[in-house]
Amino acid sequence: MTGGQEEISQEEKGAAKEMGSDQTIKSGEPSVFWKTKRLEEFTEAEWESVCDGCARCCLVKMQDEETEEVRYTNVVCKLLDMDKCRCTRYSERHQLVKECIKFSAGDIKDMSWLPISCGYRRLAEGRGLAQWHPLVSGNNESVHEAEISIRDRAISEEHVHPDDLENFEITWLEIK
Repeated sequence: MTGGQEEISQEEKGAAKEMGSDQTIKSGEPSVFWKTKRLEEFTEAEWESVCDGCARCCLVKMQDEETEEVRYTNVVCKLLDMDKCRCTRYSERHQLVKECIKFSAGDIKDMSWLPISCGYRRLAEGRGLAQWHPLVSGNNESVHEAEISIRDRAISEEHVHPDDLENFEITWLEIK
């Protein structure tokens, strides 16, 4: 610590600069906004950049009506580009897919179904971003290289009958 401020590594400076942050901690140095701001204070661009591109939230989920337990499948939304792990119709997704959930900083703590690896959940719980997160690594492929994303692990819902979803339940994704 110097001058009461947290030291920022060259790696973090590069990641913040790459994502286009215009925030500064010291004159001329990009901030690592996720370390200096609360989720509620993020700009829209900062909020969107916290998404690591894993696409785990795009996996189709099943919820037990009695216990409300959420179980994940390896079936993904039909709008997902499974190689890029990004929505092909992002700006229209809520109109096109009624199950697609839009959430804000105030919602995160009530969304216990989010994977423990999720950047939003990690920040809300005070855990910081993981080393493989693109904002930390400076590499958009790091989430795939760390095998956090659903790349090569999922099938589009276009190829699965809704009655067969239970046959696609997965256990490799942690939510607790």
